[in-house]
Amino acid sequence: MTSPSSLLRLSGLAAALLFVLAVLGFGAGLDGYAQARHPVALLGAHGVPHALAFNLLGFVLPGLLAGVVAECLRRRLPATAGWAPRVGSQMLLLAGLAFAAMGLLPLDVDDLHGPASQLHASAWMIWVLGFVAGTLLLGIFNVRQVHGRVQGGLLLACGVLAALAAFALQGLVPAPLAQRVAFACWALWLVVALPLSRPR
Repeated sequence: MTSPSSLLRLSGLAAALLFVLAVLGFGAGLDGYAQARHPVALLGAHGVPHALAFNLLGFVLPGLLAGVVAECLRRRLPATAGWAPRVGSQMLLLAGLAFAAMGLLPLDVDDLHGPASQLHASAWMIWVLGFVAGTLLLGIFNVRQVHGRVQGGLLLACGVLAALAAFALQGLVPAPLAQRVAFACWALWLVVALPLSRPR
């Protein structure tokens, strides 16, 4: 029988797989959609076929599972951990909830400057800021621990690369590709965060 702790350790992998498979599957099924040219959010935009299903499978469920990962990381912090790693885990929880919110606040492609699109953009910004801040704060803490250097280094790498992709690469490569680099950092973190984390 699989223990609850084993299931929790798989929550990050499940979140990453759900997101990646949803993007690939719904992208392949949408006529004219190109991964290199179109943003991920277009798959869940108002009026797009199967948008509700994509938003649930691609944003809401992965975001909630990411929140589970963040909470597990918080509970594994030692009692002597300072404010930085605790705030970092809370920022990662916020990032997971913001990721889920992107599916609840879909893009409106007919009015990119309207309220619906602005709410979606705000959720995306909260997600990326929460993810970057959370990985950096937890990463710095972990690299200082004897048994946390691998996890800490990976957290720092994911956070720095996600920040570059979200705020710097978009001037050098097409925005949809830069966005996917940020999403890839998040998915990688989800897969390895709990397996690399040692219960305290």
